[in-house]
Amino acid sequence: MKVAVLGAGAGGAASVAELVQAGHEVHFWARSAGTLEPHVALGGVAYEGKLGEGVARPGLITTDLAAAIAGVDVAVVVLPTFSHSAIAGALAAAGWPSEKPVVLNPGHTGGALEFAETFSRTGRAAPPVVEFSTLTYVARKYRPDGVTVSGRAKELKAAVLGGDAAALDVAALLYPGVKPVADVIASDLSNVNMILHPPGAVLAAAWVEATGGAFTFYVDAMTPGVARIMKKLDDERLAVARAFGHDLPNLIEEMKLLGTVEADVEDTSDFRAAIAGGEANKRIKGPDSLEYRYYKEDFGHGLLPFLELARIAEVETPVARSLYNLAEIAVGTDYRQGGRTAEAMGIAGLTRDQLIEKVRVQ
Repeated sequence: MKVAVLGAGAGGAASVAELVQAGHEVHFWARSAGTLEPHVALGGVAYEGKLGEGVARPGLITTDLAAAIAGVDVAVVVLPTFSHSAIAGALAAAGWPSEKPVVLNPGHTGGALEFAETFSRTGRAAPPVVEFSTLTYVARKYRPDGVTVSGRAKELKAAVLGGDAAALDVAALLYPGVKPVADVIASDLSNVNMILHPPGAVLAAAWVEATGGAFTFYVDAMTPGVARIMKKLDDERLAVARAFGHDLPNLIEEMKLLGTVEADVEDTSDFRAAIAGGEANKRIKGPDSLEYRYYKEDFGHGLLPFLELARIAEVETPVARSLYNLAEIAVGTDYRQGGRTAEAMGIAGLTRDQLIEKVRVQ
């Protein structure tokens, strides 16, 4: 299959490595020439870890979006979730065909809805949008031309907005382990990061600013108090899911499926022990500032769309609301400005039943 991988961060680099290894013809795109320059010099992406070790050599490395998508069968967007609206507009302007699927790896919460809404505002029909609940990889770019992959999801929830289930077949061909769920609300609410990051991000904010991230986020900062708040936040997520007709696993059960909690963990109610004991989590450092992606991404594009869904479902979410309000104050920002609001997702004013109808797979 011919694939455009859009994004040259750790997730994009890991995707290039996996897709090239699998025999797909890959075009590798990023907006920044500076980011791509080391990959151009190497002729590809150096990789190590769970995907093995070597250099993956895509057929094209470019900052030209039109060239990157020319003739490809599918576009895989591996960008921060706050970039989804911008890349949707850019793809529409570059002539992305409405019949060809786009895969958001990850879509997190509301990604498919926001992407499709932005695309359709250009006056063109939105393509089928496949949304992954979280990124396929635990990965970091410790060198500018390469990626270290410490984890690879074993099972990844995905749903499609628009079109039919054929787009999910394409996504599953590219990323083995994809598990289709009923609709994008189910994949939205399977986003582990919106539960995993905000409690520690808020409660460790002083530590972040004082140390510049010189602590482990999932071990040092996973204290009993943080874990208790995380458990309550997860209970709210599950309640919202039930209001939309979805019975989802709790956070620890979900992380076991992903592979970021060890498969032999039996007590899925002990959030602290399960998360701190995950091999993929142990060495991950804390945020180095309040500009880190946990603050930029997981509130305005995680908790905010979650709160919008909860409002439509008429479910009270006091823990999510408190964490969201505290983050806005600590960071000194208004997450609704440029955030994933109901308006941005095209769901403002909808009732629960109307939203369910909107996301139903044809």
